[in-house]
Amino acid sequence: MMDRTLGYLRESLSNHLEHDVCRGIYKKLQVKHYANESEFVKDLNDLEMDALNQVLEKEIKYAENEQDEKRTMELNEVYELLF
Repeated sequence: MMDRTLGYLRESLSNHLEHDVCRGIYKKLQVKHYANESEFVKDLNDLEMDALNQVLEKEIKYAENEQDEKRTMELNEVYELLF
């Protein structure tokens, strides 16, 4: 079973599949079974981290505008691990 936070992340990435790097990250989430967000972030290369950083900034802002506190919190968990 996928970690709930990673589920939110995969859903957010599905909005950005026109970008090769995002598509690659999305595939990682589909194929590999990560125990948690930390394990997932450790498996990213620099290019993937940069792309994910940009995606998360947009998706977190969108979740805040929609007042979706749960989604904002879950996406923030991954965003914070990137640094």
